[in-house]
Amino acid sequence: MDHSSETVTLPALDYDADDVLVVREPEQLRALGDDLRTAIVVRLRESACSTSELAAELGIPKGTVGHHLKVLERAGLIRVVRTRKVRALTEKYYGRVARLFILKSEEGSPSEPFHARLNAEDARKLRRRLDRLAADFKNSDTPGGAPHELVVGVYPTEAPRG
Repeated sequence: MDHSSETVTLPALDYDADDVLVVREPEQLRALGDDLRTAIVVRLRESACSTSELAAELGIPKGTVGHHLKVLERAGLIRVVRTRKVRALTEKYYGRVARLFILKSEEGSPSEPFHARLNAEDARKLRRRLDRLAADFKNSDTPGGAPHELVVGVYPTEAPRG
């Protein structure tokens, strides 16, 4: 099926950002592999936020948010989009570098499964994360949007170890 004529409507932002970023660098993929950093990036789809705003919305300490913002900024996924003077301090507002992130890994594709040795607890945690991702995907259904599919799964296998 040819999807070259599909139209994608990107979210409107309150700051300038590129339309698309292909995320393929290991540092970028690792940065997005954390649930909290993913939540921050998803939240920044709506509008730019300060560390204080993100901490209040996510219900976590500002220091924790600040750490994760630095990781995302170093990975080139977010940037300071504006600042504001608050008394003697300068408050930074962070935004995404692009409105849409396309994840690409050189390590595999849907036709080439990944293999890892996991203990039962790690497999359970990964399944929960994938369930949340699948729920996010399902909840993002937009009337009039282009059809997309998501395939995920973690299961024991007898695949050769490499």
